[in-house]
Amino acid sequence: MSLRPWLREGARTLFFRPPHTAALHARPSTVLLLLALMLGIVISVQRLAIDGPARFDPSAIHSGWLASLLALGTCWILVRGREDSAALPEGPSVATLFSLLLAQQLLLSMLLGLVYLAAMFWVPVSDAVDVVLDRVWLTALLWSALAALVLLWREAPRRAVLHAAIVVYGVLSVVLQLVTPEARFWIAPADASADAFEERGSQDDSDGRGGAESLALSQESIEAQARTLPIALGALTPGRPGVVELYAITFAPYADEDVFSREVTLVSELMRNRFDARQRVVQLQNHARSVADLPWATSLNLHRAIQRMAAVMNRDEDILFIHLTSHGARDGRLAASFEPLALDSVTPQQLNTWLDEAGVRYRVLSISACYSGSWIAPLSGPGTLVMTAADADHTSYGCGSLSSLTFFGRAMYDEQLRRTHSFEEAFAAVRPVIEQREKEAGKTDGYSNPQIAVGESIRASLGQLQQRLDAMPVSAR
Repeated sequence: MSLRPWLREGARTLFFRPPHTAALHARPSTVLLLLALMLGIVISVQRLAIDGPARFDPSAIHSGWLASLLALGTCWILVRGREDSAALPEGPSVATLFSLLLAQQLLLSMLLGLVYLAAMFWVPVSDAVDVVLDRVWLTALLWSALAALVLLWREAPRRAVLHAAIVVYGVLSVVLQLVTPEARFWIAPADASADAFEERGSQDDSDGRGGAESLALSQESIEAQARTLPIALGALTPGRPGVVELYAITFAPYADEDVFSREVTLVSELMRNRFDARQRVVQLQNHARSVADLPWATSLNLHRAIQRMAAVMNRDEDILFIHLTSHGARDGRLAASFEPLALDSVTPQQLNTWLDEAGVRYRVLSISACYSGSWIAPLSGPGTLVMTAADADHTSYGCGSLSSLTFFGRAMYDEQLRRTHSFEEAFAAVRPVIEQREKEAGKTDGYSNPQIAVGESIRASLGQLQQRLDAMPVSAR
């Protein structure tokens, strides 16, 4: 059985030309072959879209058939309507008409598969590419629906009820495609967490580093991890009366990429060595290599660290600095992943509530994530400086699996804050640097546009801290 005539006539109908149905005679094997080819394309493209190991889920084959059944039912209604009209010439059978619709879908599936593969392997990955692919998919969906309507309209008897059935089919087929979750035949290890974060694919991977190791749990590692948070919190030094001290928490909850753990390590060391916070830093991170040494970056551990910091610091004068780095979602959630652990995402509203409940008066909050500008409004206040790696509508850059540091983390903490103790001054210098680097890297969705909001009370406290640090010899820190 040759597929050539089916693909040829399917292509004609995709461009709204009438098919030559006289030479087409579909058998059950024709329908099964077209369905199998469509399924094979979907399975193949989904597998190629996953970098690394993945598990095949055969149960996914049960999903997504409602649209096909709707198409088959519509074909049956039209053919029966033609048979009831004795004056009309004989038209295509139900199987032939349905096979033409399948041929349309097969051709579009092949085209979309090629577009997706080209985007994955040859186009710099960014959130803008995801937007373009979404628009391509929507355009293909609407084109397919219109082509199917034209084909069915041509083959239907001129009866209002049958034309109404065709219109209903067209509307329902589009709605079903939009609201029905895609059947997923391959499951990657980190899919459960990464699905919610479209930003994961929006980063530059030009620095040549590898991805993170997987977590191997044992009784020894679990017991060692259980000791890390009490040890870290117990080592915190109380603030000195009359001296503005800086306390710091760094938080990297996304274990699937090393860039985040590298960044919190750098920021923690910077706070210890340059901001005189040696015994006042807690580093929370999710990484397989640090299970026995550093507390996990979970929402509960972050909450407990804030509570302990508030208990030992002088809340009327000391400043709590928190740096969070991960992938970010448009709704403000911060991605958390460390399989096989089940982790909750941190939100700006949560963080603000914890700080308020703990009575932390002066805060410097740094969020390095896509769309992190959505954290500005919930966290702003007289005693707060909040800065973000992007505005609420753009991705940040440099947190792919091959990056050494995020663009924001590198420019802010590895460069500018090594030259000044002023967060505002460093941030002002960071913006043009990041913009230039993003242009050079080919970021396609526009400037990330880092944001900052500074309350008057925290500005005065930071001024005192800067004055003290500027006057200190390096050896005394």
